[in-house]
Amino acid sequence: MKNNLIKSIQLVYSDLPIEDFYVNEIGQNNDVLIINNSLVFRFPKYRNGIKQLKRETEILNYIRDTVSTTVPNPLYHSFAELEPGKVFTGYNLIEGVPLWKESLDGIKSGELVSVLASQLVSFLKELHSIRGDKASQDLNLKTSNSREEMYNLHNKIQSKLFPYIRKNAQEEISHSFETYLNGKAFSNLDSTLIHGDFGSSNILWNPETSRISGIIDFGGSRLGDPAYDFAGILSSYGKEFFDMCIDLYPNGDEISERVKFYESTFALQEALHGVENDDKQAFENGIKDYR
Repeated sequence: MKNNLIKSIQLVYSDLPIEDFYVNEIGQNNDVLIINNSLVFRFPKYRNGIKQLKRETEILNYIRDTVSTTVPNPLYHSFAELEPGKVFTGYNLIEGVPLWKESLDGIKSGELVSVLASQLVSFLKELHSIRGDKASQDLNLKTSNSREEMYNLHNKIQSKLFPYIRKNAQEEISHSFETYLNGKAFSNLDSTLIHGDFGSSNILWNPETSRISGIIDFGGSRLGDPAYDFAGILSSYGKEFFDMCIDLYPNGDEISERVKFYESTFALQEALHGVENDDKQAFENGIKDYR
């Protein structure tokens, strides 16, 4: 597999010297190659990820002058043959390692934790400043309807996951969805550009300086509800750090209810991804608490 991906790169960029490479195993939707310890190449694993990668490339080029945090700069790309293994993007490796919860919990200085929260919220404020109507026009993106997205998600969970889920958990899931879909939480939502997968694996930091060094993987980036990105923070780092972050965000208290609802769907979304893409590990990870 690795050698085939290298061949795909060399077919398009024959003058790119490749001295060494290895596979980064983190990616769920993409095969990721690290080349010469300085370049990252991402190949969609699934056919539906090809359109997503093309859109991601366009979004990264669009936001580069808006966000001050380092994000991938797609220097290399190939969309000539639209099939897995042939489509890719490549960019300079961003220094840093994922900010896992264990790493955050290991920081003894409350001041340093506050700085990290401030950095993350500053990035989100900049990204969310790109309003839905403008991004829709500039990037030809469809403005999403968060209530409709959650309604469709509920239908998929019922049809594809309920056969694997115990009865009382089915009832709890349906009650949660119905409460929020029929309530006021989704009223008067303003769509913005969002990251869409703002969790620990995509937040890089430098442990020596205790600073955020970059944000990666904009494959889920789209026009949507800003609360969705904060749900990633809540899911990855827990309530205490989430509360610190949401207090720094303008009118953060107004979106907290939606944040908690979105976060409650993440495991089910992972299980759904597993079913739809024949990814047994993702399915087991997502469904385990609902058996």
